[in-house]
Amino acid sequence: MSKTIKKIGVLTSGGDAPGMNAGIRAVVRTCAFHHIECVGIVHGYQGMIRGDFIPMDARSVKGIINKGGTILKTARSKDFMTKEGRQKAYDQLKKAEVDALVVIGGDGSFTGAMVFSSEFDIPVMGIPGTIDNDIYGTTHTLGYDTALNTVVDVIDKIRDTASSHDRLFFIEVMGRDVGHIALNVGVGAGAEEVLIPEEDLGLDRLLESLRRSKASGKSSSIVVVAEGDKIGKNVFELKDYVDEHMSEYEVRVSVLGHMQRGGSPSCFDRVLASRMGVKAVESLLEGKSNFMVGLLNDVMALTPLDQAIKGQSKINLELLRVSDIMST
Repeated sequence: MSKTIKKIGVLTSGGDAPGMNAGIRAVVRTCAFHHIECVGIVHGYQGMIRGDFIPMDARSVKGIINKGGTILKTARSKDFMTKEGRQKAYDQLKKAEVDALVVIGGDGSFTGAMVFSSEFDIPVMGIPGTIDNDIYGTTHTLGYDTALNTVVDVIDKIRDTASSHDRLFFIEVMGRDVGHIALNVGVGAGAEEVLIPEEDLGLDRLLESLRRSKASGKSSSIVVVAEGDKIGKNVFELKDYVDEHMSEYEVRVSVLGHMQRGGSPSCFDRVLASRMGVKAVESLLEGKSNFMVGLLNDVMALTPLDQAIKGQSKINLELLRVSDIMST
């Protein structure tokens, strides 16, 4: 049942991602545009349980569109996984007269929002924020484009060293369950091979590919590895295997880690966050709830939260073929 909304709470949860601040800004300013109050919830669901709310208006979010991370902080909350914890969070919202929530995060954050909404009849709207781009219902999540640009820039620098020393570099990027980052930066940075969870290349085929590269005259190589790749236990095991079977290569490993989450968001992520924030707030004001805002065919679309959580983000098979051709 739709209810009159006078005050909206916004929080960021799960892993941080470039563009979250731009999303917060968009939610706050859309509330101001429609003469709705807005509060920021600090430290995600844990802050909701504590009642850690700060009033926010159009001026309180100035100068944050270009900042990485999240000014509202983020935290995992075991307490929110319990009925007692969610009851405390609801009591704090009622005390602060918050009528609805915009949750910026990933599938875990959305799961919590969906359960909370069903238990206490609080309208919720999700904005996908994760660099992995692993959420169904949107072609791009907040932070994904920025992470791609960050990784390509780093690989370009590593290639300078690889070429100078005739080395083979295994570069591990984030992507525990999906290989979106690895596949796209592999093509964008001209990697000789891309290893992703969706495609089990196999150790023998990897060696065969590297030998073809060597035979074609390549003195150095870049192999991009998603952290969820299934070929070896980890990227260092891949290095040891190649060391053992291809002594002609001097092999190095570079694990990029959390640098992929940092930095100023790209123009694409800033615009995407602005569009998503407007759509999220206006959808709540229209009486909608339990949806995620996403980008589909360059249009802001709504996907039910349960579908966004259960659906599977699929790899671009055409891009996989392009990667194979480009590595010739």
